[in-house]
Amino acid sequence: MSTPTAQLTFRALLEPGGPSFMPTQIVIVPLDVLEGLGGKTARRVVGTLNGYPFRLGLLPLGPGERYLMVNKAMCKAAGLRLGQPVEVCLAADSNPDTVDLPEELAEGLAAWPEAEAGFRALSGSMQRALAYHIGSAKRPETRLNRTLQALRQLAAGANPFKAPHREE
Repeated sequence: MSTPTAQLTFRALLEPGGPSFMPTQIVIVPLDVLEGLGGKTARRVVGTLNGYPFRLGLLPLGPGERYLMVNKAMCKAAGLRLGQPVEVCLAADSNPDTVDLPEELAEGLAAWPEAEAGFRALSGSMQRALAYHIGSAKRPETRLNRTLQALRQLAAGANPFKAPHREE
Protein backbone atom coordinates (compact mmCIF):
# COMPACT_ATOMS: atom_id res chain seq x y z
CA MET A 1 0.00 0.00 0.00
CA SER A 2 1.30 3.43 -0.88
CA THR A 3 1.19 6.53 1.31
CA PRO A 4 -1.52 8.95 0.16
CA THR A 5 -0.34 12.08 -1.65
CA ALA A 6 -1.79 15.48 -0.76
CA GLN A 7 -3.37 16.32 -4.14
CA LEU A 8 -3.25 14.71 -7.57
CA THR A 9 -4.41 16.24 -10.87
CA PHE A 10 -5.31 14.48 -14.11
CA ARG A 11 -7.42 14.95 -17.23
CA ALA A 12 -10.16 12.51 -18.18
CA LEU A 13 -13.33 12.31 -20.25
CA LEU A 14 -16.78 12.63 -18.75
CA GLU A 15 -18.23 9.31 -19.90
CA PRO A 16 -21.65 7.64 -19.72
CA GLY A 17 -21.81 4.97 -17.03
CA GLY A 18 -22.85 4.17 -13.52
CA PRO A 19 -25.26 1.52 -12.29
CA SER A 20 -27.68 0.27 -14.95
CA PHE A 21 -30.69 1.40 -12.90
CA MET A 22 -29.32 4.95 -12.69
CA PRO A 23 -27.70 6.14 -15.90
CA THR A 24 -25.28 8.92 -15.07
CA GLN A 25 -21.86 10.26 -15.98
CA ILE A 26 -18.57 8.95 -14.65
CA VAL A 27 -14.90 9.90 -14.55
CA ILE A 28 -12.51 6.94 -14.45
CA VAL A 29 -9.64 7.47 -12.03
CA PRO A 30 -6.30 6.32 -13.52
CA LEU A 31 -4.55 3.52 -11.65
CA ASP A 32 -1.47 5.65 -10.88
CA VAL A 33 -3.71 8.33 -9.32
CA LEU A 34 -5.55 5.66 -7.32
CA GLU A 35 -2.20 4.41 -6.01
CA GLY A 36 -1.25 7.98 -5.08
CA LEU A 37 -4.47 8.25 -3.09
CA GLY A 38 -3.62 5.17 -1.04
CA GLY A 39 -4.44 2.30 -3.38
CA LYS A 40 -7.24 -0.11 -2.52
CA THR A 41 -7.79 1.54 0.86
CA ALA A 42 -8.90 4.85 -0.74
CA ARG A 43 -12.69 5.04 -0.43
CA ARG A 44 -13.67 8.72 -0.38
CA VAL A 45 -12.08 11.78 -1.96
CA VAL A 46 -12.41 15.54 -2.05
CA GLY A 47 -11.46 17.60 -5.04
CA THR A 48 -12.60 19.62 -8.01
CA LEU A 49 -13.95 18.98 -11.51
CA ASN A 50 -12.91 21.90 -13.72
CA GLY A 51 -12.66 23.92 -10.49
CA TYR A 52 -16.07 22.84 -9.09
CA PRO A 53 -15.59 21.41 -5.56
CA PHE A 54 -16.98 18.03 -4.50
CA ARG A 55 -16.75 15.22 -1.93
CA LEU A 56 -17.45 11.78 -3.39
CA GLY A 57 -16.83 8.09 -2.97
CA LEU A 58 -14.54 6.09 -5.25
CA LEU A 59 -16.73 3.37 -6.73
CA PRO A 60 -15.42 0.02 -8.03
CA LEU A 61 -15.31 -0.44 -11.79
CA GLY A 62 -13.17 -3.49 -12.46
CA PRO A 63 -10.33 -5.31 -10.75
CA GLY A 64 -8.51 -2.53 -8.92
CA GLU A 65 -10.20 0.23 -10.92
CA ARG A 66 -12.34 3.04 -9.47
CA TYR A 67 -14.53 5.81 -10.82
CA LEU A 68 -16.33 8.95 -9.67
CA MET A 69 -20.06 9.17 -10.31
CA VAL A 70 -21.01 12.67 -11.46
CA ASN A 71 -24.72 13.44 -11.22
CA LYS A 72 -26.71 15.83 -13.38
CA ALA A 73 -26.72 18.59 -10.77
CA MET A 74 -22.90 18.51 -10.51
CA CYS A 75 -22.59 18.59 -14.31
CA LYS A 76 -24.87 21.59 -14.51
CA ALA A 77 -23.13 23.47 -11.68
CA ALA A 78 -19.68 22.76 -13.13
CA GLY A 79 -20.74 23.40 -16.74
CA LEU A 80 -19.81 19.87 -17.84
CA ARG A 81 -21.12 17.90 -20.83
CA LEU A 82 -20.89 14.22 -21.69
CA GLY A 83 -17.77 13.46 -23.74
CA GLN A 84 -16.04 16.61 -22.57
CA PRO A 85 -12.49 16.42 -21.16
CA VAL A 86 -12.35 17.53 -17.51
CA GLU A 87 -9.51 18.48 -15.22
CA VAL A 88 -9.78 16.56 -11.97
CA CYS A 89 -7.93 17.38 -8.75
CA LEU A 90 -8.23 14.71 -6.04
CA ALA A 91 -7.06 14.19 -2.50
CA ALA A 92 -7.95 11.46 -0.03
CA ASP A 93 -10.77 12.66 2.21
CA SER A 94 -9.21 13.24 5.62
CA ASN A 95 -12.69 12.94 7.22
CA PRO A 96 -14.33 10.18 5.17
CA ASP A 97 -17.14 9.63 7.69
CA THR A 98 -18.23 13.28 7.68
CA VAL A 99 -21.72 13.89 6.31
CA ASP A 100 -22.60 17.37 5.09
CA LEU A 101 -26.09 17.94 6.53
CA PRO A 102 -28.63 20.33 5.06
CA GLU A 103 -29.62 23.03 7.56
CA GLU A 104 -33.13 21.63 8.07
CA LEU A 105 -31.85 18.17 8.94
CA ALA A 106 -29.10 19.48 11.23
CA GLU A 107 -31.60 21.60 13.18
CA GLY A 108 -34.11 18.75 13.40
CA LEU A 109 -31.55 16.27 14.68
CA ALA A 110 -30.29 18.76 17.27
CA ALA A 111 -33.84 19.31 18.54
CA TRP A 112 -34.94 15.65 18.57
CA PRO A 113 -32.50 13.34 20.42
CA GLU A 114 -34.38 10.13 19.49
CA ALA A 115 -34.15 11.03 15.80
CA GLU A 116 -30.47 11.88 16.18
CA ALA A 117 -29.83 8.47 17.79
CA GLY A 118 -31.62 6.81 14.86
CA PHE A 119 -29.57 8.85 12.39
CA ARG A 120 -26.27 7.94 14.10
CA ALA A 121 -27.27 4.25 13.91
CA LEU A 122 -27.43 4.46 10.08
CA SER A 123 -24.40 3.55 7.99
CA GLY A 124 -22.37 6.44 6.56
CA SER A 125 -23.73 5.81 3.07
CA MET A 126 -27.33 5.87 4.36
CA GLN A 127 -26.62 9.11 6.25
CA ARG A 128 -25.19 10.66 3.06
CA ALA A 129 -28.15 9.39 1.00
CA LEU A 130 -30.64 10.90 3.45
CA ALA A 131 -28.77 14.22 3.55
CA TYR A 132 -28.73 14.28 -0.26
CA HIS A 133 -32.43 13.35 -0.47
CA ILE A 134 -33.37 16.27 1.75
CA GLY A 135 -30.82 18.78 0.44
CA SER A 136 -31.57 18.11 -3.24
CA ALA A 137 -35.18 19.33 -2.99
CA LYS A 138 -35.56 22.63 -4.82
CA ARG A 139 -38.42 24.07 -2.78
CA PRO A 140 -38.00 24.88 0.92
CA GLU A 141 -41.41 23.30 1.62
CA THR A 142 -40.27 20.02 0.07
CA ARG A 143 -37.04 20.04 2.10
CA LEU A 144 -39.05 20.66 5.26
CA ASN A 145 -41.57 17.89 4.46
CA ARG A 146 -38.78 15.41 3.69
CA THR A 147 -36.99 16.40 6.89
CA LEU A 148 -40.07 15.96 9.07
CA GLN A 149 -40.89 12.56 7.56
CA ALA A 150 -37.30 11.37 8.01
CA LEU A 151 -37.12 12.64 11.60
CA ARG A 152 -40.36 10.85 12.51
CA GLN A 153 -39.11 7.62 10.97
CA LEU A 154 -35.70 7.89 12.64
CA ALA A 155 -37.21 8.63 16.06
CA ALA A 156 -39.39 5.52 15.68
CA GLY A 157 -36.38 3.39 14.77
CA ALA A 158 -37.66 2.89 11.21
CA ASN A 159 -36.05 3.26 7.80
CA PRO A 160 -36.18 6.99 6.93
CA PHE A 161 -36.87 6.24 3.25
CA LYS A 162 -39.94 4.10 3.80
CA ALA A 163 -43.35 5.66 4.19
CA PRO A 164 -44.79 5.21 7.67
CA HIS A 165 -47.31 2.42 8.13
CA ARG A 166 -50.76 3.91 8.56
CA GLU A 167 -53.43 2.35 10.74
CA GLU A 168 -56.86 2.04 9.13
